[in-house]
Amino acid sequence: MPLNISESPPSGDCILSPLLGPDEPPAFEILYPDGASPFLLTADHAANRIPRALGDLGLTLSERSRHIGWDIGIAGVARRLAASLNAWTILQNYSRLVIDCNRPPHAPSAIPLRSENTDIPGNLALTQAARDARHMALFAPYHAAIAAALDARQAAGRPTFLITLHSFTPVYDTVVRPMHAAVLYNRDARLADALMHRLRGEAGLIVGDNAPYRVSDESDYAIPVHGEQRGLPHVEIEIRQDLIECETGQAAWAARLARLLAQAVLDAGL
Repeated sequence: MPLNISESPPSGDCILSPLLGPDEPPAFEILYPDGASPFLLTADHAANRIPRALGDLGLTLSERSRHIGWDIGIAGVARRLAASLNAWTILQNYSRLVIDCNRPPHAPSAIPLRSENTDIPGNLALTQAARDARHMALFAPYHAAIAAALDARQAAGRPTFLITLHSFTPVYDTVVRPMHAAVLYNRDARLADALMHRLRGEAGLIVGDNAPYRVSDESDYAIPVHGEQRGLPHVEIEIRQDLIECETGQAAWAARLARLLAQAVLDAGL
């Protein structure tokens, strides 16, 4: 559900480190760290929370609750899929409007000035210190948690398939997106190809192949860094938001992915 956040943000340049108050949630949430599954699940845009110190970034509650602030529905899918698979899962706890945890820190879109057709007043004219505070409070701990999980699994000799979960809006800037879901990848398409084949075998599903987005070193972080650099089989999964806005849809997609991911691993010979 959208969060009730103060409507009076201070200037970004006034933010001091640490950015998060002692009573605020940490940058990430971990589920089933002892889970036996070979899948490690992540959700970079699972919440639309904004640190209290940043107020509302100059946006109304309705704007913060839109797809520009988070991947609507994906947290519910991730929680259900994690439970079904008994899979170690890491979810980001803050809005992509504060800092996007699936962007390289140097990318212009890492702290967006504008998202779709909406300006983000609280992100204008930030000093490097203000940008660094967001990075250190949210981006760095989240990715350190993922790296630590992968290190621990490697040290224990556990096989790992990295699954990053996202959702996309049915219409973006007047462009209609007919696909129900998509698989995204960059250099390594082994698991993505197998999962795409399985998804396209489901009755009535239109499945995008690196569409409506594609993964690259310039636009993405999780797959290039945690997947490709480690040589781990991986796939980014996108689900259209109107299909997972409600709990029924979240449960249905979690059940579908739990079934198809296991089949895709076997199909790919991994």
